[in-house]
Amino acid sequence: MEIRRVDGFYIWRMNIRLDGKRALVGGGTQGIGFATAMEMARLGAHVTLLARDAAKLKEAMARLDATQGQEHGCIVADMADTSSLDGAVRLHIAAHGPLDILVNNTGGPPPGLAHEASIKAYEEAFRLHLLAFQTLVLALVPGMKEQRSGRIINVISTSVKVPLPNLGVSNTIRGAVAQWSKTLANELGPFNITVNNVLPGATATGRLQAIITNKAKKSGGTEDAAADEMLAEIPLRRFAEPGEVANAICFLAGPSGAYINGINLPVDGGRTGCL
Repeated sequence: MEIRRVDGFYIWRMNIRLDGKRALVGGGTQGIGFATAMEMARLGAHVTLLARDAAKLKEAMARLDATQGQEHGCIVADMADTSSLDGAVRLHIAAHGPLDILVNNTGGPPPGLAHEASIKAYEEAFRLHLLAFQTLVLALVPGMKEQRSGRIINVISTSVKVPLPNLGVSNTIRGAVAQWSKTLANELGPFNITVNNVLPGATATGRLQAIITNKAKKSGGTEDAAADEMLAEIPLRRFAEPGEVANAICFLAGPSGAYINGINLPVDGGRTGCL
C-alpha cells in the first residue's frame, strides 16, 4: 500500500498488485479456484495450482498470464490423501522456496440432510476440508512466520452464517473450518499473517449445477424452476460469476487487505439473511 502526505494529511492509495508474491491455490483447475489463479497471475503473482488431475492442471497452467515474468507451477495431489498432500507440498517448497499466499479451496460435500448422512460422509468431508487445510497450514506457515508475512484465505460458504437447506454435511464442516480459521487469525496475527474466509453464495460452477439438479429431483420439478426459486432468494437476482469471488480473494491477498484479519466475507449478492 502506498502512503503519501498531502497538505498535512496521510493518504493511503489502494494497491491490489501481487507482484513477486508466490501463491498456492487449491482446486485450481476449475470454478472459483481457477478464476482466482487467473486473477492472481494477472496481478503479477507466481501461481502454483493444486489439484488431483494432472491433465487438467497442464491445461490450466497454459492459460495463466506469464507476461510479467512469472514462473507458474503445479502440484498434483488429492486433498483427501493428506499424507501424500503433505509430501508433495513440502517437496515443492524445498525446490521453489516459501509461499506468501495460501488459498484453501476444494469441492464441497454432496447435498443431503444432516440427520440422514452416514458417519463415513462426515469423516470424508472432515478430511477433505479441515484436515487437508490444516495439512497445508503446517507446511506453509513456518515459511510465512520466518518472512513475517503471509495471507491465508479459506473459500467456504455462507452457511457459516445461516445453514443452507439440504446441505447438512457441508453446513457442519464449513462451520468447523470457520472456527478453525478465526483461531488461526488470533494465533498468527502477531507474525503479520492474516487469515480470512470468503463465503461464496450461489456461484455459476459445476457444484451449483449439481445442487440445482438435486433440488429439481427432490421437488419433482424442472431444473429451470429450481434455479428460478434460488434466484428469487438473491436480491441481485443472478448467480455470481467465479471471477467475482476471485476479486474478493485477491483483495484480501493484496497489500490493501493487510489490516483485515479473522473475518467472514460473504460474496452472495445479498442473499444471506443476517449481517
